[in-house]
Amino acid sequence: MRCIKPSRIEGSASAPPSKSMMIRAVAAAALARGKSEISNPAFCDDALAAMGCAGALGAKFRKKNGKLIVEGTLAPSGRALDCRESGLCARMFAPIAALFGKRLVLAGRGSLLTRNIGMMEGPLTSLGAECSTSSGHLPVAIQGPIHGGNAEIDGAESSQFLTGLLMALPLCKEDSAVAVRNLKSVPYVKMTLSLLKEFGVRARHTAGLEKFEIAGGQHYKPTAYEVEGDWSGASFLLVAGAIAGRVSVRGLRNDSLQADRRIVDALELAGAKVKLGKDSATVESGPLSAFEFDAADCPDLFPPLAALACNCSGKSRIAGAGRLRGKESDRSAALVSELGKLGAKASVKGDVMEITGCCLRGGSVDSHNDHRIAMACATAALNSRGGARIKNEKCVAKSYPGFFEDLGSLQVGK
Repeated sequence: MRCIKPSRIEGSASAPPSKSMMIRAVAAAALARGKSEISNPAFCDDALAAMGCAGALGAKFRKKNGKLIVEGTLAPSGRALDCRESGLCARMFAPIAALFGKRLVLAGRGSLLTRNIGMMEGPLTSLGAECSTSSGHLPVAIQGPIHGGNAEIDGAESSQFLTGLLMALPLCKEDSAVAVRNLKSVPYVKMTLSLLKEFGVRARHTAGLEKFEIAGGQHYKPTAYEVEGDWSGASFLLVAGAIAGRVSVRGLRNDSLQADRRIVDALELAGAKVKLGKDSATVESGPLSAFEFDAADCPDLFPPLAALACNCSGKSRIAGAGRLRGKESDRSAALVSELGKLGAKASVKGDVMEITGCCLRGGSVDSHNDHRIAMACATAALNSRGGARIKNEKCVAKSYPGFFEDLGSLQVGK
């Protein structure tokens, strides 16, 4: 159990490396024949899952001077890929596994076993693979190789499978065309396309990302790639500054394609003082007022936004709650439940979460083994009367292992 005492926030911290970009970089480096160098690597649980999956496909890893050296070989060494609890690994590595002419099984554990991956079966089959899930869930068995061709996918629940296709299809013999319906999380697809360019791979697409044309016979080139700072993890520290003092977070690109850079917009809407540098963001508290925000394309911002709304006067409305049900927990229900134990007035009506700000009393909460629930409760409790006692707090290792240490270094008079 982790205890968070009410306290003022003052100081600076470095943003953790982006796990989303780290996982993509590991996959791309594994697909490049030769040695790639990843600087500012992340070693959170999800990043380790990606390294494990890539290793099962033949990649070799070693650390050198704070960097990760990846040698891509494209020679599966086993028949099982353990995705641990990473949804991105399960949905992204499935098309990559389908490149090989052998039966491979993607497995997982914990909450990942309840997350939907049924959207992969039809498209992979149409591209030439055999694919069978367990009633739409892991484990999934895949027998390749895919050859390219035409595929249609539904992006309403996640863009992660699309990311996997965009990474795998350039290595097919034939050209491919992918049509996408109801695409959500558009910024994450743009992140994938940007990374692919750095590894020498390209995909043509329409402006709205509804159609993609991918030339076959491309090759990934070994690359020196730097993982940028993570706006998702940093958003909790920035909200902490907004509600309890002042904080500067280093290592955040102001021109980042990350969806969660939009935390800046939400903080400004609420009345916090925000100053952006070339690679940093500084947030200072001020009179905070209720705000309205659409988080449909950046659902990972819901937890820090909820913590922010708890400390704003009036009723805040955050749209996009429907995107939260397929996460590590039923995240919308978990936020209402656990923030409610701290004294928050929160509810979900349709696709909108409503939170009326008040002085939180504090209390005991459960993370639901969801890293973002644990961080949201810790952040919200900074401005409470009694603080928070958080059970199962070690789940933050999924994305931000050093969160509680970084938060603790910023607390004054705790």
